[in-house]
Amino acid sequence: MSTTRARTSTPALAFDEVLSDDGTRLRAWTNDPDGVIDGPTVVLCNGLGTNAYAWPALLDPRCGVRVVSWNHRGVGGSERPRDRSHCRIEDVVDDGLSVMDHFGIDRAVLMGWSMGVNTMFELALRHPERVSGLFAVAGVPGDTFATMLAPLRVPRPLARLLTVNAARAAKHAGCLLSPVASRLPVGPLTIAALSHSGFMLPVRDPEMAALAVREFLSTPLDWYFHLALRTSEHARVSLRHLTVPVTFVAGTYDLLAGARDMASAAARVPGATYHELPGTHFLSLEHPDEVHRLLLELLERVA
Repeated sequence: MSTTRARTSTPALAFDEVLSDDGTRLRAWTNDPDGVIDGPTVVLCNGLGTNAYAWPALLDPRCGVRVVSWNHRGVGGSERPRDRSHCRIEDVVDDGLSVMDHFGIDRAVLMGWSMGVNTMFELALRHPERVSGLFAVAGVPGDTFATMLAPLRVPRPLARLLTVNAARAAKHAGCLLSPVASRLPVGPLTIAALSHSGFMLPVRDPEMAALAVREFLSTPLDWYFHLALRTSEHARVSLRHLTVPVTFVAGTYDLLAGARDMASAAARVPGATYHELPGTHFLSLEHPDEVHRLLLELLERVA
């Protein structure tokens, strides 16, 4: 397995090449390029098509947590699979295991955001011996599209119908939209506009948020919505066999993963804790310190 290593200027990251089980080459990353972070290792199952810059608290060298993660197939330097159908949550789980093996991680706390929550619960179901704790941010353990639009009080079956069809339409329009989206000037003014749209609320670090959005828009939109449609097929995961500490962190105004459904999932897990913050789907940008504090509390429970 070959390895390449590079580093961003701000913040410091290290990137490695990892080969998944089906031969897809992934771009993995860590927030500890020099191996100096004195703290536990957390495997981040990131939001679909997102990147490290969505987590400013984890990119602070003083965060006390070593993070290992990877970019999804066809995103941020990761290769598209030879078979385009190999983009299901089950395939993402295989990628996560390959990344853990590559970094020599036998067992760890998994941290998920958005569709990454699906990934970590599916991984915990299939390979419980690899998981010591679960930290779910703005995501549910399966059937995510049915939980969307929750603040608008849309019934689950209708929400799923509307959002899946919207993703199909966006996939077909992606070839036309991508050249425009990739050239959008994303800066503080763009973030300010997003922060007052209701889709996102004001963020703690506008420059980091702009970096996260610019990186996200580098992925062709038709491919992003192809990934979204494949992950929309993921059904709810059974939670009854979970025995590790679990924390759920929901956003009250989240349009992409309903807080009500996250609270329901937490109620089905013995000993799980549930926290609801006055934010949207982008809690890691809006409330980075609070989310990080809750992560550290879970890590203390695991320890």
